[in-house]
Amino acid sequence: MKILMVDVDGVLVHGRPADGLPHFTYIERDLGLAPSLLQQEFFKPYWVDIVTGQEAIEPRLTEVLGRIAPHLGAQTLLDYWFENDSRLDRQLLDDLARLKDGGTLLYLATNQEHQRAAYLRDVLGLGQLFDGMFYSAALGARKPFRDFFRLATEAVGAVPQDIGFIDDAEENIAAARAFGWKAQHWTPASRLADAIDVFTQDDQATRL
Repeated sequence: MKILMVDVDGVLVHGRPADGLPHFTYIERDLGLAPSLLQQEFFKPYWVDIVTGQEAIEPRLTEVLGRIAPHLGAQTLLDYWFENDSRLDRQLLDDLARLKDGGTLLYLATNQEHQRAAYLRDVLGLGQLFDGMFYSAALGARKPFRDFFRLATEAVGAVPQDIGFIDDAEENIAAARAFGWKAQHWTPASRLADAIDVFTQDDQATRL
């Protein structure tokens, strides 16, 4: 396997740094905003356009907060969100580093808007390990839609069969396999070595 694509949320990143709980677990206590209200007024109507790069997050979030939480600034909420959704799987990162040392190219393949993508790359430091990041707002397409996989494949100049992929969402795995990537569903019990063994077996079977 020449290339490994790695999802972020649910694979590399698992919620709050202190305890791994979902990032908005205590947002009502901390910022005075009910997560259900944020979901209804912001994420539900606007997130698809934001995460595919059709709309910037900060102006829309500012407008929504002006209606539902005027005491709260958009940047304050974004800082809270990013900082509380940043618990890294250090064991997996170490395993990936060893895989990279063996010659495999590593890329992030994730649904993100621009600001959090930059946070993941620069603040959490994922850009130091990975050879690049393919994310939905930059591509203008999101998983599990085919264009995401097509654009990422074209960008690395590979054939789909040369690409391995780990993701925690089964619909993304199914879509990646349909496109031709070698994809493995990632769970809390998953080990990178096991996924690589499956990819290697698939490679050998393809050559027969």
